[in-house]
Amino acid sequence: MNLDRNAIKAAIRAKVIELARALKMDASGIGDEDVIPATGLLDSTAILELVVWFEQAYDLPLRQDEINIDNLGSINAMTDFLLARKGRAPGS
Repeated sequence: MNLDRNAIKAAIRAKVIELARALKMDASGIGDEDVIPATGLLDSTAILELVVWFEQAYDLPLRQDEINIDNLGSINAMTDFLLARKGRAPGS
């Protein structure tokens, strides 16, 4: 598994774009800090799919209390959360 910050961000962005495309939405312009649920690009089912994909892609089982906007709300938040859980400092 690649824990390179840029690779993680690219993978998350690609998944958001894929899920949005299935809903006939264009997420190609989503920014790293954009709050994904607030963008309106994904419906609740797609957001759940994103979370499940994130858990599976990075072998990162989430506890109920970890599923929140602070940890999973944006591309940067998801990346920072993953790196912190896997023992790497965010931004490194």
